[in-house]
Amino acid sequence: MFRKYGILGIILILLVQLNFFFNIEPFARWYFPLIWFGYIFLIDAIVYKLKNHSLLMNKPKQFLLMLILSSLVWWMFEYVNYVLRNWQYVNIDVFTSKTEVLLFSWLSFATVIPAVFETVDLLRTIHLFDNVTLKRKHNITKRFLYSMIGIGIVASMFIMLFPKQLFPFIWVSFYLILDPVNYMHKQPSIIRHLKDRKLAIPLTLFIAGIGCGVLWEFWNFWALPKWAYVLPAWTGPRLFEMPLWGYLGYGPFAWELYAMYYFVRNLFSKKKKEFFT
Repeated sequence: MFRKYGILGIILILLVQLNFFFNIEPFARWYFPLIWFGYIFLIDAIVYKLKNHSLLMNKPKQFLLMLILSSLVWWMFEYVNYVLRNWQYVNIDVFTSKTEVLLFSWLSFATVIPAVFETVDLLRTIHLFDNVTLKRKHNITKRFLYSMIGIGIVASMFIMLFPKQLFPFIWVSFYLILDPVNYMHKQPSIIRHLKDRKLAIPLTLFIAGIGCGVLWEFWNFWALPKWAYVLPAWTGPRLFEMPLWGYLGYGPFAWELYAMYYFVRNLFSKKKKEFFT
């Protein structure tokens, strides 16, 4: 049975998509949380239909915590962007108050991690990349782990020193720091797959990140309140607001969200189980 909230998801997506042309308020200015919660509801309903198990239906508390973490994570990126100045928001004056802007921001930012994880969950139900493995097993040494952490810390410092030239590395620096920490605490991590040779989760995350990235840019392009990029040192043909090369950053960004999620989970829980099956 297809869950009713999946139907609601379809309605929200269609409503917002059509409203890009009609600009009926208040739907026009609230497009981002409306369309992305619609996406999350729809994908979750499809996942549940396919395997009789999903985040919303079986792990509602985990979903709620994921929303909170997602908002906090993106506020952190907003703080970093205060220094980098790589994107800005336009047409914010459509909101009636600062309180409305804050509520819009919190709700919008809350959808980032759930959207990526739901997309990964959907791709995992069709067993994408299940048969893709490394040819040989790689041993994970402490030197390798500490080197990754060191590179991530140095990269973060250099990003702040040379924001115009090195800002793309913000989408991988936190991953380099946190993924080795997760591995050392026996939490799910990307680099552990160098050892078990299974690439399904790393590749699925990468593809899900790019897929969500295309949708973020597509829906943003038609929106009233939206973000625009300031990329003086990076040029090239664009798809919507984003240069084509920029979409490659959404893959490592998904790894970064994955590393952040399990790092925070480890602070409050000793669970070792992988979210994706």
